[in-house]
Amino acid sequence: MSELRAVLCLVITLALPVALCGCPVAIVGGLAAAGGAGYAANQERGATGAFDDMAIKTNIQNAWLQVNPLMQRDFTITVYEGRTLLTGMTPSPELKAQAAQVASQIPGVRAIYNEIEVAPRESAWASVTDTWISSQIRSNLVFASQVRSVNYTIDTVNGSVYLIGSARTQAELDRVTEAARNVPDVKRVVSYVEIRPGAPVAAQPGASPPPASAQMPDAPPAAAPAAAVEVHKL
Repeated sequence: MSELRAVLCLVITLALPVALCGCPVAIVGGLAAAGGAGYAANQERGATGAFDDMAIKTNIQNAWLQVNPLMQRDFTITVYEGRTLLTGMTPSPELKAQAAQVASQIPGVRAIYNEIEVAPRESAWASVTDTWISSQIRSNLVFASQVRSVNYTIDTVNGSVYLIGSARTQAELDRVTEAARNVPDVKRVVSYVEIRPGAPVAAQPGASPPPASAQMPDAPPAAAPAAAVEVHKL
């Protein structure tokens, strides 16, 4: 599939649900879809890779729904070039294993990283905190020197941050993990980022850094020690 065709497929796939509603908001949705396709095209995997990964994710979700709807409700799927990260929480170790087994049968899946925690589902406040953590890390990466932030996907569950994507150098990956581990409320950082040597990463000019005092409303002050980092060599 050519890059142009992949971009068009992404735009159509993302825009179709809002276009069917027949209201002005569909125009906004279509523009957002086009922006999302452009974002994907700028990634190391390209628009073709992003489209393939989206198809894999959708197929896993559909398979989970047929086997046990709890999987789709409680678990999150992140796919990067066929490498599939599963996260979430469940009190059932059997359900965790079954989720990975079902996902492994989907065409295009190259590897399964099963990081589903066997524990009771987290509270609503914990979920809000996780969302805030991910947004803070994403903001840090956007403004970080020598980091191409579009190549990283972030998922946070119960204070554990999971990174997947591709880095140009070990130094870039070190900057990314450091940016993640120093965010308040992060317990640990788990990296499934693949290092892909290439041309030096250009700085991303044109934006001002966020204020250093950015804090989640009503959040407790940051703990002194930084979170532990668990890096999987790929």
